[in-house]
Amino acid sequence: MQVHLVDGTFELFRAYYGSPPRTSGDGLEVGAVSGLLRSLLALLGERDVTHVAIAFDHVIESFRNELYPGYKTGEGMDPVLFAQFGLAEEACRTLGIVTWPMVEFECDDALATAAARFNLVPDVERVVICSPDKDLAQCVRGTRVVCLDRMRRKLFDEDGVIEKFGVRPKSMPDWLALVGDNADGYPGIPRWGAKSAATVLAVYEHLEAIPPDPGDWRVKVRGAAALATELAARPAEALLYRQLATLRIDVPLAEALTALRWRGPDEPALRALAARLGDQSIVERAANLAASR
Repeated sequence: MQVHLVDGTFELFRAYYGSPPRTSGDGLEVGAVSGLLRSLLALLGERDVTHVAIAFDHVIESFRNELYPGYKTGEGMDPVLFAQFGLAEEACRTLGIVTWPMVEFECDDALATAAARFNLVPDVERVVICSPDKDLAQCVRGTRVVCLDRMRRKLFDEDGVIEKFGVRPKSMPDWLALVGDNADGYPGIPRWGAKSAATVLAVYEHLEAIPPDPGDWRVKVRGAAALATELAARPAEALLYRQLATLRIDVPLAEALTALRWRGPDEPALRALAARLGDQSIVERAANLAASR
């Protein structure tokens, strides 16, 4: 058995920018929701996709905004896209997929919690986190918990994370703390880049283990003295950025693994939604997939 955990926020963004516009009968833009449903139906049609859940950032802000005022907000998001989040969540539930709308936590926290929980279930052979988000790379465990970039059809197990980022998954929050993450709104530590952070953390793994004196480093890094100086000048900032980057695995998700088994859509509700979207083909596709199970 495999468990597929979908980054709904990313999928909705992808659908919004990659799908043609579509106006509902009541005059609202629904193209992203329609594209999201088609993407999820494609996923459900793949072999070995039996247990599925999806998470959304129901509101963009989370507890991290209280920790760091500069953390990402919904400012600048296209309001036409933002207006489709509620309908997207409704559409996923109608399709029969367990849906987690996050308010206090973020979508990534829900996925991290589910991955950690279902990884412990003996019957689960693999947990597949469907997202290219680098934050989620910290959840990867060997070949049992992996990340899947559906757009590029690329799977990242632990070796893949090391190859891409230069560090093991458990060091990803430390790597992000040093490098920063523009998408999430924190800058990282000056002078530290992806290569220098990877080189140092490949040896020391975590911020606290990096010797303050670069002369004690067991690895050669260009500009080591300047790197050490910048890190020594901002220890609290580095730890805060790591806290922001560290995904929570204590989100109160109610569903047991059995609830994630896809058994088909709520057909009457899906027909009503399809009429609103002007796309009745999703009903036939969903019904055919359910019948083939």
